[in-house]
Amino acid sequence: MAQLPKHFLWGGALAANQFEGGYNQGGKGLSVIDVMTAGTHHQPRQITQNIDSNHYYPNHEGIDFYHRYQEDIALFADMHLKCLRTSIAWTRIFPNGDEATPNEEGLRFYDNVIDELLKHHIEPVITLSHFEMPLHLAQHYGGFRNRKVVEAFVKFAEVVFKRYKNKVKYWVTFNEINNQMDTHNPIFLWTNAGVLLEAHENHEEVLYQVAHHQLIASALAVKVGKTINPEFKIGNMISHIPIYPYSCHPKDIMEAEINNRLRFFFPDVQVRGYYPNYAKKMFTKKHIDIGWLEGDEAILAQGTVDFIGFSYYMSTTVKHANTTRNAYNKIYGSLPTSIDNPYVEKSDWGWAIDPIGLRYTLNTLYNRYQIPLFIVENGLGAIDELDENGDIHDDYRIDYLKQHIEATIQAVDDDGVEVMGYTPWGIIDSVSFTTGEMKKRYGLIHVDRDNSGHGTLKRTKKKSFYWYKNVIDSNGENLG
Repeated sequence: MAQLPKHFLWGGALAANQFEGGYNQGGKGLSVIDVMTAGTHHQPRQITQNIDSNHYYPNHEGIDFYHRYQEDIALFADMHLKCLRTSIAWTRIFPNGDEATPNEEGLRFYDNVIDELLKHHIEPVITLSHFEMPLHLAQHYGGFRNRKVVEAFVKFAEVVFKRYKNKVKYWVTFNEINNQMDTHNPIFLWTNAGVLLEAHENHEEVLYQVAHHQLIASALAVKVGKTINPEFKIGNMISHIPIYPYSCHPKDIMEAEINNRLRFFFPDVQVRGYYPNYAKKMFTKKHIDIGWLEGDEAILAQGTVDFIGFSYYMSTTVKHANTTRNAYNKIYGSLPTSIDNPYVEKSDWGWAIDPIGLRYTLNTLYNRYQIPLFIVENGLGAIDELDENGDIHDDYRIDYLKQHIEATIQAVDDDGVEVMGYTPWGIIDSVSFTTGEMKKRYGLIHVDRDNSGHGTLKRTKKKSFYWYKNVIDSNGENLG
């Protein structure tokens, strides 16, 4: 098999809110996810607005990386990771989000984490906002409904850019910025933007106003970052779930084409620096006011990203005039006209397992934008069982990752796509974002923790740990 580029960034991906813990330590303030309860596959997480002693909040302790970061980073080094994609919790730096000065204790924590990564020759890839907006900004200002929150985000970005300008090269502005447009579950808009929709509002208009403010915030952050260190590589991050037409019926083809506009809307603006015509036409026809201010055109044009980071977990399929209302229509990534794809398998949580879809995605994004791509999330959520010896033989995870890495190599070697790296989610078990569960495990390192918060937090290497280490050492040539 052909080799990937010599400096390919093999790594792993995590988010501060899901694995750090220490939610009220070191001067940290409450974030929007700190008021989200545990849920299950069948019971959505609740947003309680305040800490309620009658509920369990799994993100409060996560897997306690806050106290165990040296141990965990040593494990990452033993796996030979070349990079770690993680995030800086906004609320550790500005607990409420609108303080005049940052929290020095929070900055020192990330000094220590980043220094520990660099000591082990692991390149930090830092996301600025990964579902960790200060709760105060959501409750007092209305989140990204309010342009004042743009200023708060850019100030936060400037502080961490300056602090780590000689230690961190790769940055991402917002995690899965496009997921907030999926309104079937309120946690997406809440965690992305600190916004809950009101019944009386024009929901579509609010969504695009919020989106515009985040696009402005991202562009301003890029511009500030490049001023601080011109060598920074600053990217965006989208969730990309390719949309297939169910058949060659022209109406199915057009159904997929129209639905794909929401897949491309954010990167169209962040890469090209202006709104696409299909969006402007839609705003005009629906009389949507996105809150455009004089000077926004220049801000967007001057704050374009250097690379596209994206998550890839599944594909979805649409059929025009589909009226089948089955469970699949409610699954993350589905659309009103989504329909079951008979040609792909599904995970325990109903997500389509489609490695060819990753190659398709890489080609689609690269051909559209012609800038480097970075697969910053990809993985299989599954129920792992320890055998009588305390080992985990997660061959199903190995098979999943292997097929997706093979698809990546094909995109690079056969199709000419420029891919910077691959960081599977999550390199160590952590709290699931969508359900708040621990039993939905993605990691290559097991953490002894259950859905109720019980367990020793002991770390155990899974079979996939050793497999991935060999993949990294061979730069993708030895896939087992």
